[in-house]
Amino acid sequence: MVQHRVIVIGSGIAGASAAFALARRGAAVTVVDSGEAGQATGASAGIISPWASTVEGPFYDLYAAGAAYYPEVIGLLGEAGVERTDYRRNGALLVHEDPARLAEAQARVEARARTAGGVVGEVRRIGNDEVRALFPPLAPELEGVYISGGGRVDGRTMRDALLQGAVHHGARRVDGRARLLPRPQGAPRVEVGSETLEADDVLVASGAWANELLAPYDLRLAVEPQRGQITHLRLDGVDTSGWPSVHPLSHHYMVAFDDSRVAVGATRETGSGFDARVTARGQWQVLADALRIAPGLADATLIETRVGLRPLPSEELLPIVGALPGTPGLHVVTGFGAAGLTMAPFTGDALARSILDGKTVPELAAVAP
Repeated sequence: MVQHRVIVIGSGIAGASAAFALARRGAAVTVVDSGEAGQATGASAGIISPWASTVEGPFYDLYAAGAAYYPEVIGLLGEAGVERTDYRRNGALLVHEDPARLAEAQARVEARARTAGGVVGEVRRIGNDEVRALFPPLAPELEGVYISGGGRVDGRTMRDALLQGAVHHGARRVDGRARLLPRPQGAPRVEVGSETLEADDVLVASGAWANELLAPYDLRLAVEPQRGQITHLRLDGVDTSGWPSVHPLSHHYMVAFDDSRVAVGATRETGSGFDARVTARGQWQVLADALRIAPGLADATLIETRVGLRPLPSEELLPIVGALPGTPGLHVVTGFGAAGLTMAPFTGDALARSILDGKTVPELAAVAP
């Protein structure tokens, strides 16, 4: 039987998720990546707990579906022999000094939990003593709402796990800068260095760089790069493995990992262009935000600051996922903004079904190009 050939351009969380989903369904997958500095996934550490978000509509639906899908994709990776993903459901902790803000957030989470199923887990209000028992560096004036089903994941590890799973199912990887070569009929060819690749379908999963690849088609998606700076701290000798992720009902967050490490961030620098530098202002903002709610981190060791250029949707604030109209065999997945770690495994699985079946699946109808 002839395999369906798919080229995936980009190996961040979006491309890796689609590649794994395609390969495990029997497609002949080639993943092409140029290793651009500033890839969003390489800088990401995220909270998988969308239920407190203030977003509504199709974005929230996709957000919640992404969180609910995580246990399934972790199981599928395990079946492929992938042991490490750095995904764990340690709980999520919403914190604030204003009881009214917390009550509003709790009501929102509880309402969504009634339709989201068991993945949300227990939702309960807690005082400062319990807040600091769960995450000791937090400030004494903070109270919280604890969500037991909240998870966390490191972008680099999860991306690598998905790519490893794809290779287990027969995918191959090609390093280099891709260029699309349009054809009057059928999917475009893909030029990588001196090699020209052919396939039945091509998926552009290059994040903020999608428009660069689509230039031969005179297409421009409503996506722009947004710089995010995130700092990793180490609390030497402290066991952080069981700490929940922390979200202070604002743009920043803290995510604890197993090696006495806490990631704090992240900036959302719209208009940054493709500038993947650590800046003085960005570093100051990240640390100021973190120490304001967690002064106990003041003596932590600063390990590194990572920078990612998120693909920010600039019009309807929705991702763009699916077949591009009028371009046979060409598909795109981009525009997740800061939600890529949560959404991408679910959308990658749905997109794989769409590509192989030749039609848009219901889960992606609201975000089709």
